[in-house]
Amino acid sequence: IKDFMTQSSKRGAEHARARIERIRAALPEFDLVCSGTLVRRMIKCGKLNCRCASDNDARHGPYWQWGHMRAGKPTHRYVSEQQALVLRRAIDNYRQIKKLLTAWEENTERIVDTLQPPKP
Repeated sequence: IKDFMTQSSKRGAEHARARIERIRAALPEFDLVCSGTLVRRMIKCGKLNCRCASDNDARHGPYWQWGHMRAGKPTHRYVSEQQALVLRRAIDNYRQIKKLLTAWEENTERIVDTLQPPKP
């Protein structure tokens, strides 16, 4: 089988493999991973006599609400401040991992492209 890779495509593939190795090395740093969003909310209680009914600055809270997909459906629930701290880190980790996986996929495509014979 004839080698279709040019010198520059070989270097490109080597650089892509090096980037993939750096990505793989970064992945074990993550412990907790969770998708979704975390929102801090101030809420009106609904009681007509409460100050929050007429004064937005008197709303109750803060309350933390976590939204994510479960079984293909959006789910929202309130969480404690301690849970919110853990979720914030897990959501940030999830987003970083998604970026790393996207970069991994792009570099894999570069490597695959170097193996493709030129079209006639």
